[in-house]
Amino acid sequence: MTHAHPTPETPQVTVRGEGRLEVEPELARIAVAVTARGADRAGVLADLTRRNTEVLDLIKARGAAMSKLETGGFSVAPERPRRGKGEARVHRGHVRVTVELTDFTVLGELVPELADREQTEVNGPWWELRPDSPAYAEARRLAVTEAVRRARAYAEALDTSLGSLLELSDAGAGEQGAFRRGGFYPAAASFADEDAGGAPSLDLEPQRQEVTAEVVARFTMLPPAL
Repeated sequence: MTHAHPTPETPQVTVRGEGRLEVEPELARIAVAVTARGADRAGVLADLTRRNTEVLDLIKARGAAMSKLETGGFSVAPERPRRGKGEARVHRGHVRVTVELTDFTVLGELVPELADREQTEVNGPWWELRPDSPAYAEARRLAVTEAVRRARAYAEALDTSLGSLLELSDAGAGEQGAFRRGGFYPAAASFADEDAGGAPSLDLEPQRQEVTAEVVARFTMLPPAL
């Protein structure tokens, strides 16, 4: 039998519990932007298509290390003169691709190869956890454990003990955890290794992810002897 309202015979205690842990990331995302520019619209489109195909082939060659590949935007448009109303003499095209990888060694090899290509920019990486990562469940377990510990401490301070659990709810703080982003940017991601004849491997240090969960728990207590 539960009691919605506390009474002298069934006092209640309500506490918050927080679980917090740091874990290694499980995914890394990078964004690749390929551009082309020229006076002939058809030529710009042909260059852009070729470069995009080469980038996609380079990424797909990583096989199982790639968990997701998406094209996020594409455009070919004339560049209008900044002054006057003359006809556009130059066309610019760009296509953006987002890649999600699970093998960070492959990531360190792929990034310089992409950044070394003509008119190609690379941004990232953004470190993340999988949506179904066990880290989220572990953070919630820690939050519940902390809530029980705190409630028991209050009861013991009154020289009594907990009775039953009335309610347990998610406090809404960090249901899916929190993650920190970081990485390199285009200006720092241009590589050339003349001695090796190609782009070198890049040593990337994954950023640990902070995952938090918070719960609110309500318990009954045995009547204390005050």
